[in-house]
Amino acid sequence: MSNIRMTGSFQWMKTLNKSTILNTIRLHSPISRAEIAKKTKLTPPTVTNIVAELIEANLVRESEIGVSKGGRKPILLTINDQDSFIVGVDVGGHLIRTIVTDINAKILTKFEIALPMELTIETFIEKLIQAIDAAINKSKAPKDKILGIGVGMHGIVDYEKGVSIFAPNFQLTNIPIKSCLEKHFQITTFVENDVRAFALGETWYGNGQGTEHLICINIGVGIGAGIILNSELFHGNNGIAGEFGHMIVDINGEKCSCGSYGCLQTVAGGSALRERALKEIKGGRQSLIYDRAQGQIERIDGAFIFNCAKSGDELALEILAETGTYIGIGVLNLINVINPARIIVGGGVAKAGEFVLEPLRKIVKQRALTSGARETEIIHSKLGDDATVIGAVTLVLKDLFSPRVNGE
Repeated sequence: MSNIRMTGSFQWMKTLNKSTILNTIRLHSPISRAEIAKKTKLTPPTVTNIVAELIEANLVRESEIGVSKGGRKPILLTINDQDSFIVGVDVGGHLIRTIVTDINAKILTKFEIALPMELTIETFIEKLIQAIDAAINKSKAPKDKILGIGVGMHGIVDYEKGVSIFAPNFQLTNIPIKSCLEKHFQITTFVENDVRAFALGETWYGNGQGTEHLICINIGVGIGAGIILNSELFHGNNGIAGEFGHMIVDINGEKCSCGSYGCLQTVAGGSALRERALKEIKGGRQSLIYDRAQGQIERIDGAFIFNCAKSGDELALEILAETGTYIGIGVLNLINVINPARIIVGGGVAKAGEFVLEPLRKIVKQRALTSGARETEIIHSKLGDDATVIGAVTLVLKDLFSPRVNGE
């Protein structure tokens, strides 16, 4: 083996060992060097040397003296959450949400900025930089202490190159997010599809912890899925795995924004709920939806319909039940194909709670192939509105701590 290859292999192993030790401290702190050696199967000298490097880099700190089982009391180690920061960004259709967190993903600062109706690549990047700058300034985090920037971007994303291939809400293609942000901030940047970021966030910090096979579904204006298989994000061959909203549920259905017909989001996305309500009202149907809108039909969206359903409005209840049934058909297909242990539901439409989840679960229990599949757990997101932006932070932490999604 050449010296170059030997050096490269050594550096790779050292980096892997460093991530392993760092992740062990994250998961089991406070922990002693001896316990780290036992858990990782690394030699005590290797652990001692790498821990020294991590302390010097301000990623780890000695926290307290442990209990001795005989001999010298061990010094315990924890992740240093006082001196490192991460920026997370959630790019939606109308809004950029930005947070700054510590190394444990605890949110220190939030900032939001509205997006104009029409965007070019240049104006979008300007807004993105503006939002990140504002969040960093608000947090007072020194830029040289920021470990990375994570971005959850709607649409199709090349996560390896950090490029937004197609952002449907902006009608923009090939946005070089990673290169632009790294050039401006001089900070390592990771870019991922927003729903996959949501899945990653739930896997590390939400209702997906400890689950190897998991699907997270975001139901808003569009519908997407983040798939975790064997504790890893699944991207598919061309990076489009999880385009759940474009599953065909009615071959003779309405035309979708993608150009096809009968996609799930044409009957279950936020816009579909609104259109169904307007169609019924224009047909003469009496409803609180019409009464409360007071002629301002632009106010009618999923949340508006949900509030009417809570008041017992018959039309609102019908719309949400039908939405849950359609999503249930799609979820049933996912269960039969992928067989996850758990499905986590989030997004604007999902805020309707049991009005949507009850008919969804009913379809699964009636139609899934096996008794085990029929018992697939279907629950709400724990992280709620912060799921994607925490997931964006987790993109940075995943690279820092471990190549595995849940760090186990």
